[in-house]
Amino acid sequence: MRTAAVVGTGLIGTSAALALTCRGFSVYLEDADPDAARTAASLGAGTTEVPEGPVDLAIIAVPPALVGPVLADCQRRGLARWYTDVASVKSGPRAAVTALGCDTTHYIGGHPMAGREVSGPLGARADLFEGRPWVLTPTPDTDTDTLNAALELVALCGAMPIVMDAPAHDRAVALVSHAPQLFSSLVAARLEHADETAVRLSGQGVRDVTRIAASNPALWVDILSANAGVVADVLEDLAADLGETVTALRALEAADEGERRSGAAGIEAVMRRGNTGQSRIPGKHGAPPTRYETVAVVLGDQPGELGRLFGEVGTLGVNIEDVIIEHSSGQQVGFVQLSVAPSAVKRLITVLREQGWSVRD
Repeated sequence: MRTAAVVGTGLIGTSAALALTCRGFSVYLEDADPDAARTAASLGAGTTEVPEGPVDLAIIAVPPALVGPVLADCQRRGLARWYTDVASVKSGPRAAVTALGCDTTHYIGGHPMAGREVSGPLGARADLFEGRPWVLTPTPDTDTDTLNAALELVALCGAMPIVMDAPAHDRAVALVSHAPQLFSSLVAARLEHADETAVRLSGQGVRDVTRIAASNPALWVDILSANAGVVADVLEDLAADLGETVTALRALEAADEGERRSGAAGIEAVMRRGNTGQSRIPGKHGAPPTRYETVAVVLGDQPGELGRLFGEVGTLGVNIEDVIIEHSSGQQVGFVQLSVAPSAVKRLITVLREQGWSVRD
């Protein structure tokens, strides 16, 4: 493949276009909003010119409800040899594609498991998909060349292909993406009318839980509308757990010691279940989870400090596996939490302190 068309120049479509242009592809951009396509083109994602003939691959990057109609229009125009989409729900679009009589031989559903809290072409990045799963949902009538074209796209974007059935995909994303998005929004909604003093106490915990609550509501309405029933099932199970947890918390306030013990056991049980579930989340590069230890360094809020810290850690030959920056409320300092291999912790702390860094115990 050497040519591609991207129909829909939002965050995902423009990011895919940038990844392809970086690898020498000729990419043609379309969007119902001409300004969005022009913005993507100005970022180097491709051109808004109309291709002279069919391109190799068309990427349909529109909301799930529009995948069927847009694919039908693209195939009617003969836009490409092969087609894929990047919608975050697969069963609904597949049903629409079939109902509209589209050519399913040369079409394959897809979903890159990547994104950001920002939307639109200005949030796009060529490396958005690096190391991320990219689900493909072929059907029995999917042509081999179509599958190969989609696999090549995934490789060019630096992602990891995962082949799944469409309904299984939708159940999976309801659990690991769609329900967590709503839960994050529900937690953040508690802060809407909270006392300002309480909000100022926000630390890294609430920042972690509510980070994705900054996402675009209109975009998520489109996504959730296409997977509403499955997401509701997940939230019903969560609601049952919440009910039991509330009961356990009330028991902790009881005068009866037996009730308090029962409440403590209930809280411990749900926390342990959480420990087990969290431990199943894949680690670095999709490998089994690896245990790291955290070294917390106090960082002044001035230009160059973070780079200097990283440089000195790199000089020691220590790999930073993850990093969290927590800003101190009311002070011009922050705390950088460096996740490193346990074997490196003692030497790292010693050398950083010798270099004048304040390392928290």
